Amino acid sequence: MDQLRALRYFSKVAETGSFTKAAKAFDVPPSSLSRRVADLEKSLGATLLKRSTRVVKLTEIGQTYYKQIRDILNQLEQSNEVVSNYQAKPMGHLHISSMVGFGEPILLPLLDEFSKLYPEIVLDVSLTDELSTLSRDDVDIAIRGGYAPNERVVAIKLMSNHFIPVAAPSYLADMGRPKSALQLAQHKGIYFRTPNGPTPWLCKLDGQWQDVSAPQVAVSNNGSWLAKKALNGDGIMMAPWWALARHIESGKLQELVFEPPLSISQNDDLAVYLLYQKHRYLVPKVKAAVDFLVARIKGKY
Repeated sequence: MDQLRALRYFSKVAETGSFTKAAKAFDVPPSSLSRRVADLEKSLGATLLKRSTRVVKLTEIGQTYYKQIRDILNQLEQSNEVVSNYQAKPMGHLHISSMVGFGEPILLPLLDEFSKLYPEIVLDVSLTDELSTLSRDDVDIAIRGGYAPNERVVAIKLMSNHFIPVAAPSYLADMGRPKSALQLAQHKGIYFRTPNGPTPWLCKLDGQWQDVSAPQVAVSNNGSWLAKKALNGDGIMMAPWWALARHIESGKLQELVFEPPLSISQNDDLAVYLLYQKHRYLVPKVKAAVDFLVARIKGKY
């Protein structure tokens, strides 16, 4: 027996005083509804309704039972409504993980705007350059730089992620501006450390890739600290163009142009990707954030 359905049928009969009216409310045959209620009484071992040709009334125990299940059914309806609203309206906690260098200048200001549009979404943001696994780390959306991941996730390319070499005017005044990639051996290098080690400085000379990295003066996985070192004139740094744009525009850092250009990889297909699990896009809060961030970032930088 479907007890929940039987309870709803019984409750409606108690409210309307009629099997016919109750059946009409559920769009089922009166005989079907009557059998369900009879099965309920049989399972309880009690008579809940007094039946006559004209009217249906509650027995004494039926009145007590009706009052108890009425509250339960009301609470269930309210719970169903909460779940339905949750599924239909963007709300709840949204977990976002982003690399630090992208999160501070680009993501966080956009999330301030997002919060105004969706005040019922609670943002839980982690800025880290450590790689995360969406399913394992309870992350709804991740933003990472590199190559398109092999992980079984949706990866939307937000922007290119090529690295450029820069230095402060004070450093160049002191050490001179290198005119070729081979001259970098006489300079000082500031390096971002990845899980595979410091990013190398590569240049394709005479058709062959060569490591032209300068001697290290600082290595870290904290991009903000490395940028401060470069701004202080401590050395040459290679970083994503979007992370350096504001410093170059202000004149605090200068881009160093080489021919052929420098790279940190022999593969030019580096990009910034927004990642999420495909089935999570059906959740309103995730869909709202994905659509918002893609619209605000893709093609704008």
